Amino acid sequence: MLLNHGFGDLVDRIGLREVWYQSIRRVFFWRRHKPLQKCTTVERVRLSLESLGPTFIKFGQVMSTRPDIVPPAMITELKKLQEHVPPFGSEAAIREVESELGKPVHELYREFDMEPLAAGSLAQVHRAVAFDGSQLVVKIRRPNVVRDIERDLSLLEQMAVLAEAHVPETRVFDPTGLVKHFARSIRREVNFAREGRTMDEFRRLFADDPSLYVPKVWMDLTTEAVLTMEYIDGIKVDDRDALLSAGCDPCAVAASGARLYMKQAFELGVFHGDPHPGNVRVKPCGTIVLLDFGMIGILDADIREQLVDLFVAISRQDVPLAVRAVLKFGESSTAVDEALLHVDMRDFLGNYYGVPLDKLNVGTLLGDFMSLLTTHQIRCPGSLMLLIRAIVTLEGIGRRLDPDFNLAPVLQPYIENVVRARFSPQRLRAEFRAEATKLWNVAHELPAHINKAVAKLSQDDLRVHLEHQGLGQLILELERASNRLVVGFVVSALIVASALIIRQGMDSLWFSVPIYFTSSVLALWLIYGIFRSGRL
Repeated sequence: MLLNHGFGDLVDRIGLREVWYQSIRRVFFWRRHKPLQKCTTVERVRLSLESLGPTFIKFGQVMSTRPDIVPPAMITELKKLQEHVPPFGSEAAIREVESELGKPVHELYREFDMEPLAAGSLAQVHRAVAFDGSQLVVKIRRPNVVRDIERDLSLLEQMAVLAEAHVPETRVFDPTGLVKHFARSIRREVNFAREGRTMDEFRRLFADDPSLYVPKVWMDLTTEAVLTMEYIDGIKVDDRDALLSAGCDPCAVAASGARLYMKQAFELGVFHGDPHPGNVRVKPCGTIVLLDFGMIGILDADIREQLVDLFVAISRQDVPLAVRAVLKFGESSTAVDEALLHVDMRDFLGNYYGVPLDKLNVGTLLGDFMSLLTTHQIRCPGSLMLLIRAIVTLEGIGRRLDPDFNLAPVLQPYIENVVRARFSPQRLRAEFRAEATKLWNVAHELPAHINKAVAKLSQDDLRVHLEHQGLGQLILELERASNRLVVGFVVSALIVASALIIRQGMDSLWFSVPIYFTSSVLALWLIYGIFRSGRL
């Protein structure tokens, strides 16, 4: 029974498999069990994803960013996923560029380096030089990668549906929701034209801020499969020694990066979704450079305000406000026990009692908050989870650059600005106008709806639709049971009938013996099938 419910790892650990599985099921010709490598369940999940290829590896990497859904042990294991993808041939890269841009490569670039600078599962990068002498980087999508991704996504969607239908304990992880979130993410990531437009938008938003530089994009040399952008030879952001050698103050770099990110998230509502050290460079002058805009998060005003409400509730120890904020932006597949949520929220806030907002350890706080959501099976919007992961990453980089780094003092002014803007006269007038418009529309449409309902009622056309939930499995089991009963009755009748005919004499053996033999085989097959199903 443990095996039938997916607890094979537990059976292996307590040593029951060899005693029960091989000594009993082998009697019915069950296939011989080959002992698995001594791995935990989460390790086997990671190894399976690695063996399935790049799309599944990226799916695992996306799941590792969802602590509100995925258990901590699995997140730790999924973070070990690595892409081991060799570069594709330079000739194929040139063919891809020429096919996308419609010209020979020597007419597009003055120089094009045949050796790739870097390679990943979706694309690889080559150095190039423009005709005006500008140093370029050409990002080229792997041939047929979109076809492979769509095939793998289709398989993932089917697996998610089957998991939810047949393995109820997986529903808490929302497999179909995870796959949909991943599908949106990876489809955006392989669209380089979209990434180029995003980079241009960031250049415009930060045109007056000299502390951030976004590489220039050559849009006339950019398509969905090819991205041509300015080459930046900066210092890796977490390389403290190199920053000091270049005359940059690591503490100032950490503070500047935190300020820029808080401005993106809480002021502009759009932020770089993957600020790991490989995507952030620092110029010798101290200017920060962001690379790889394939993953972008968007925070609308409502989510920003709910997140601010949470921080304000933490600073004020306001449990009801914190619970309301969580229930506003969170989703749950099951009914939330609000009384228990209040108790756990009070314990959570108690850990930060008396700590000023500018002294909070934001990374630790968000980690504890994610544990609270996981306990109550509350899921966050994907953009908010992306922000939380990015904030934790930024705090880790900041502490490597400055041991005394704290993100909270940088975050505090932006929280205050959001709270201040919420109660500004202009905002209140706009909200009053919007709510009044909604009320007027409801009042205007209400008579028409009442008229339709009364007309249907008077014409006996009013119907009530009822839908039964969860009866599909019961019907399936009843069908299986009835089929087995029918087969059992037929087989029994054939065995008895053929046995009686055999007793009548030798003349009917040619007819009765095959029936008797076939019936016996069918009976053994039925017993074997019932035993194998584990529902004897």
